[in-house]
Amino acid sequence: MSSNLNHASPGLSGRQNAADPATSEAALDADYLEPSFLRRLTWVDWAFALLLVVGAGFALAQYGHWMNVYDKAVLIAAVPTFALLGWHWKAVRPLMVGIAVLSLLAIQLYHGNLARAEQAFLLKYFLSSQSAILWMSALVFLSTLFYWVALLSRSETGASIGSKLCWAAVVLGFTGLMVRWYESYLIGADIGHIPISNLYEVFVLFTLITSLFYLYYERRYNTRALGAFVMLVVSAAVAFLLWYTVSRNAQEIQPLVPALQSWWMKIHVPANFIGYGTFALAAMVAVAYLLKQRGILAERLPSLELLDDVMYKSIAVGFAFFTIATILGALWAAEAWGGYWSWDPKETWALIVWLNYAAWLHMRLMKGLRGTMAAWWALVGLLVTTFAFLGVNMFLSGLHSYGEL
Repeated sequence: MSSNLNHASPGLSGRQNAADPATSEAALDADYLEPSFLRRLTWVDWAFALLLVVGAGFALAQYGHWMNVYDKAVLIAAVPTFALLGWHWKAVRPLMVGIAVLSLLAIQLYHGNLARAEQAFLLKYFLSSQSAILWMSALVFLSTLFYWVALLSRSETGASIGSKLCWAAVVLGFTGLMVRWYESYLIGADIGHIPISNLYEVFVLFTLITSLFYLYYERRYNTRALGAFVMLVVSAAVAFLLWYTVSRNAQEIQPLVPALQSWWMKIHVPANFIGYGTFALAAMVAVAYLLKQRGILAERLPSLELLDDVMYKSIAVGFAFFTIATILGALWAAEAWGGYWSWDPKETWALIVWLNYAAWLHMRLMKGLRGTMAAWWALVGLLVTTFAFLGVNMFLSGLHSYGEL
């Protein structure tokens, strides 16, 4: 509904409005009522939705023998979900198409033989899972560099290049995960699994989710000034990923441990990492807020009000998904270990993270938390989240010990 609904129609006099309010309201609706959401969709929007339906049908026909009923249900539910996402955020359409094209190309190049990862040129240097993820890593570092050069030099061109490199990193990262999924089935049908089961795979997922949410806010608020800050935490994740790969050969695909052989993993882990990624994004926006407040890079950064809004919305989105993930985790625990909650170190720290952001949002909504206190709290929240995400695996043990470093 247009904001002009608060004013009298220019075709109606004040006397007419007062004398016949019903007529006035009808005229206002006729003049200013926006078309419904579905009526605003174009043939391109419907073509995109149709493409998703065709893609899901192809996946079911081609790979349905590897899917159980839950996999098929998730695939079918993904069609309207991604259609709505593509209608709302049109920039993800070429992203989805690019991932699909590159992944299918890689699958075709394998010809059902994993050894071709070292034989086919495109696979060896570009499209095998490990190659694509290495390209993603390089592009993340380059994107961070260009964002910082752009911020310090006030270069719109540099910021644009940084943004494009970030998009390219996301395309190749998701391609790497999709191809890794296929590669796991080439090793053996009993080995095959969605690639979100160990630290190597979830660090790739964290990198992609954080980058993608940042790109959404970049477009939503029409500013690239935050890229320099958000991509720092993404680069840190990629640096850990590379260290972990070199030191532990973490890129090797391993069979799932019994506790992870559950369909719950396919929905619990992505929801969890949407939370982790948006919490990290909020913390880096908080860094920008604190710097601007102290006059550092102040003229190069968005307003404090905008920074505060991005921080709040990131935490709100992250908290919603983290809550869903926590509930799903409890249901999974009941199935795997016979109880919804066991005060395992991972569960305990997940609860601490949840309580931290629940308190942040409560103070925001009930007490009007803003400014320096909110920013510092969001930044400290990243430390708490990092320990829950990584520190527990390094220093503590428990039912989640399969995630140890």
